[in-house]
Amino acid sequence: MTPFTTLTGRVIPLDRANVDTDQIIPKQFLKTTVRSGLGRGLFHNWRSDPNFVFNLPQYRDARILVTGENFGCGSSREHAPWALLDFGIRAIIAPSFGDIFYNNCCQNGLLPVRLRQSAVQGLLLANQLTIDLAAQTAGTHHFEIEPFRKQCLIEGADAIALTLKYESDIAAYEARTS
Repeated sequence: MTPFTTLTGRVIPLDRANVDTDQIIPKQFLKTTVRSGLGRGLFHNWRSDPNFVFNLPQYRDARILVTGENFGCGSSREHAPWALLDFGIRAIIAPSFGDIFYNNCCQNGLLPVRLRQSAVQGLLLANQLTIDLAAQTAGTHHFEIEPFRKQCLIEGADAIALTLKYESDIAAYEARTS
């Protein structure tokens, strides 16, 4: 997992609430356990509209998604954060997230930032933004994140990396109990 410390990037505004994981990455793209290549299926159904924000050339290199409340609701597909990451998105700012989606983002190196609706509305108009995870700021806005999740994102430590930190303890336990 790529560590997340500070990100300065272009903002892509998606002013929609209740975007579910089926809209983020439709079912026909879920036949793989490989994370690469999923960006091509990101918002597949909406991208048939040439004016959809993810099709506009000025947002091609955007790294930060600003969107509406309850982003990532719906089914618990880990492919949704994988598709966003593969497209180049490293952070999502919204008033709220689906619980499972929020957890999947953190476990895969995608930073979900919860901000008040009024702050999100202002950021939908931003061109560029800096997010500092250590300071817990998105532009001039402070955000909360659980200390454990923050540390994992800063270190780039997924569940496997966390387990491997205790490899010698695990080996010692196995030796004692064998």
